This record gives sequence, C-alpha cells and structure tokens, in this order.
Amino acid sequence: MNDIKLALLGSPGAGKSAVLVRFLTRRFIGEYASNANSLYHKRLSIDGRQLNLEVFDPCSQSSEARCILEEPVDWADGFVVVYNISDRTSFINAKNVLRQIREARMDNCKGEVDVPVCLVGNKQDLCHARQVREEEGRYLAQENRCHFQEVSAAESYQDISSLFTQLIRQVMEHLKYRADRRRYSGSKSMAKLINNVFGKRRKSV
Repeated sequence: MNDIKLALLGSPGAGKSAVLVRFLTRRFIGEYASNANSLYHKRLSIDGRQLNLEVFDPCSQSSEARCILEEPVDWADGFVVVYNISDRTSFINAKNVLRQIREARMDNCKGEVDVPVCLVGNKQDLCHARQVREEEGRYLAQENRCHFQEVSAAESYQDISSLFTQLIRQVMEHLKYRADRRRYSGSKSMAKLINNVFGKRRKSV
C-alpha cells in the first residue's frame, strides 16, 4: 500500500480546513479557527491502487510567518495552497507561500523544485464579492507550474474531490519518477564500480 503525504497551506479565513474536511467526509463544516496543527488520515483507492493518505493542516499563519513551512516542506509529497477569492490579502499570501515552497525545496531537497502543487481559489459562491479574478489565479499557477482550480467548499464536493484526486495522481507519478531515477543512478554507479574493478584486473593480467 502506497503512502501519500500532502500539506494544506493558506491564510486565516481562506477556508482551507473546510476544503479538506469536505474532501474527507463530504460534509461542509463552515469556518472555524484552530490554534493547533492537525494531521488527518484516510484510506482510499485511486485507479485500482490502495493508498494511505496523510494530510497535514497547520494552523493558519500570516504572510510574514515563514514557520508555516518548517514542518511540511520536507515531509510532504505535494501541497494544496488555498486562498479566498473574496479576500485579496489571502491571494497575496498564497503567492508568498508558493515562492516559499519553491525556495525551501531548492534549499533542502537538492534543487528538486517541481513538487506537485495545486493552487485553489476557494469560496467561488462569493463571486459577487470577488476581489481576485480567475485569470489572476490561473496566471499565478502557470508562473509556478502548478494546477489551478476555483471551488466552493460550501456548495460542491465533486470539484474538491476532483482536484485532490488529480493532485494525488501527480504525486504518484512524481514518486515513481524519483524512484526510477534513483534506481538508474544506482545502476550506473554499480556499472562504473564493476568496470573499474574488472578494468584494473585486465590491466594487471
């Protein structure tokens, strides 16, 4: 059984926990503030493969606080970054979070920056109070080479299920690519070692 680890990041009031609980339980919980980090577990099947999903949901932080990335950045296989389409400040914070993910992965993960990320514009049901155009979210996602989707945790389970499923598929492909690359690198090292050993023997004969 495969283990998939995701981290959920976003500003206070972006509704990131509501998005997650909607995916995990199909229920809408509304807004609530949490001062503690939470780790959720769920077993699911995607494309016939049984998965253990873990999702880290840290307490929301302001854009100035880099500490939101201290725990999940090395641990997570993929990220969901959530902003509120009716709150421009949360969009600016999402932009900063995407930058921090990229920088932290570059510093801590040997230059591997193409970790799967989904940028989510939540509260699509508040489009009458929209402060962030859909095109802005799409452009930010293109800039950071990540998937983008607008959703409403209050109204739709299907859209949220779809974005998590797509992200999990990307994570599985990414993990397979990394494993294949490690095997290839190990095979090359072994071939070089064998060649060095037998090459020296032939020379000595």
